[in-house]
Amino acid sequence: MTDMQTAEMADNNSPSTESTLSEISAGDGPPKMTTRNVNVFYGEKQAIKDVSIDVNMDNVTAFIGPSGCGKSTFLRCLNRMNDTIPIAKVTGDITLEGEDIYAPQMDVVQLRARVGMVFQKPNPFPKSIYDNIAYGPKIHGLATGKEELDQIVENSLQRAGLWGEVKDRLQDSGTALSGGQQQRLCIARAIAVDPEVILMDEPCSALDPIATAKIEELIHEIRGKYAIVIVTHNMQQAARVSQRTAFFHLGTLVEYGVTSDIFTNPVQDKTRDYITGRYG
Repeated sequence: MTDMQTAEMADNNSPSTESTLSEISAGDGPPKMTTRNVNVFYGEKQAIKDVSIDVNMDNVTAFIGPSGCGKSTFLRCLNRMNDTIPIAKVTGDITLEGEDIYAPQMDVVQLRARVGMVFQKPNPFPKSIYDNIAYGPKIHGLATGKEELDQIVENSLQRAGLWGEVKDRLQDSGTALSGGQQQRLCIARAIAVDPEVILMDEPCSALDPIATAKIEELIHEIRGKYAIVIVTHNMQQAARVSQRTAFFHLGTLVEYGVTSDIFTNPVQDKTRDYITGRYG
């Protein structure tokens, strides 16, 4: 990496970052999550370098960039999934509604209920469709009885656009559903514990175009009910579903802004080169 590139990246996280984020978020209301100068290390290797981003309720935020650029690593910081990797170390500030999510007193189980995650490969529990949804509300004490639990299950499946397809077979195994249905089941499972943020790590990469379209439609429908962050390799998908886009390269946030601006009038040459397919 040249000195000029290093300086250019440093500029993105200079004291002007705060004003830049404020300009981007103008009119969006207070951010649901804020990250400031976040670094991630795997042993001696630094995977994320001084990243600062706001996540807002009103907008879907997309993380784009070439493979291995750090976008999924950064996403996993937002609900402390990197805690499961013994050699991982996270520094910087990440807050949820003003609370430091890395504070010693933070209950990680509760955090992951508030900040749910949908993974690249659908991972329903080897349980019934009903029990997949009911599991979270049960362990978090969100339902006082069977009737209330039934309503949570129905509402979650309704929001995930799956109720009409499965309402007559709730006792069937969740693993018997199609890939696209399994992914929507996983989204319904995340919704069931009433999260504030939903993180999606390439949720459509294993799905066919029809299932992908249903997931994208679902993202549009639940936008505003939850703060949503999606990692995607598909730039067309980022353009379709998001209102804010962050471009990562070599562990650094190169550019973050309004999605339409990122795709039509990027500030950084590196962003333009990636968008136009010169590398990546």
